[in-house]
Amino acid sequence: MTEALTALDHVIVAVRDLDAAVAAYAKLFGREPSGRGEHPELGTANASWRLENAYLELLSPVAAGGIADGLRARFERVGEGPLGLAFATADADACARLLRGRGVAASDPVPGRGVDRETGREGRWQNVYLPAAASRGILVFAIEYFEHATAPPPRAADVGAAEIASIDHVVVRSEAPEAATHFYGDQLGLRLALDKTFEQWGARLLFFRIGGVTVEIAAPAKPVAEPAAHDSFWGISWRVPDVAAARERLVREGFDVSELRTGRRPGTRVCTVRAPTCGVATLILGVDQAATT
Repeated sequence: MTEALTALDHVIVAVRDLDAAVAAYAKLFGREPSGRGEHPELGTANASWRLENAYLELLSPVAAGGIADGLRARFERVGEGPLGLAFATADADACARLLRGRGVAASDPVPGRGVDRETGREGRWQNVYLPAAASRGILVFAIEYFEHATAPPPRAADVGAAEIASIDHVVVRSEAPEAATHFYGDQLGLRLALDKTFEQWGARLLFFRIGGVTVEIAAPAKPVAEPAAHDSFWGISWRVPDVAAARERLVREGFDVSELRTGRRPGTRVCTVRAPTCGVATLILGVDQAATT
């Protein structure tokens, strides 16, 4: 079956104060942003970090109107935090047609542009937006690029294996796993790699994979009689070459970080970054070096 989507292109986090959020995430990643841009027609500004397999976008309102006003209203309701998932497509027109054939009222491709404020380079793309009713309240869209405004920056020489290298998985909380399965699996075409209930954790976990990244749906172990109509994009797990070194670096940078513990995935160790993360549940994950020697 031809797939509309090829990868998780980027994740979007909504932040009130872009400069403060950039300062926090530059320390988290161990590098400065790949670029900072503005979207004049949307009233927003952003900063992004391009990683090995995807990138993070911090998005903030800076003017009136459109998306900027929507972000301010969101801050009043739920505060800062994860906002959306953007999936890559090679052909936005074909993607829209395929998604409509699967029952999603996808938009026609919408042109977009952004200007890097440091270099003046313009990025151009087009997005296919999906209705919130289908995505259960999470911003989800497909993006086809014509030109990127940013490039990955050089890695910081003093960080090395302690830097954030890539996205491992994102976590969506849902009280309606069957509906989420229909959307992410049947309609978006992501591969369902795991559907398992863990009674000891009180959770049912579903892993949908695309392009080396997992979209994890976390649901209650027992079905909910009247599930909430909307899901919540809750957290991001970042992969690092050396999780122990990454934890030490983050502690030195002033982050509130848990102790290392054995990960749920065999052969991994993890730690939780509690703050500052702009409302994002944040996990750092790496290979358990002791288990591989």
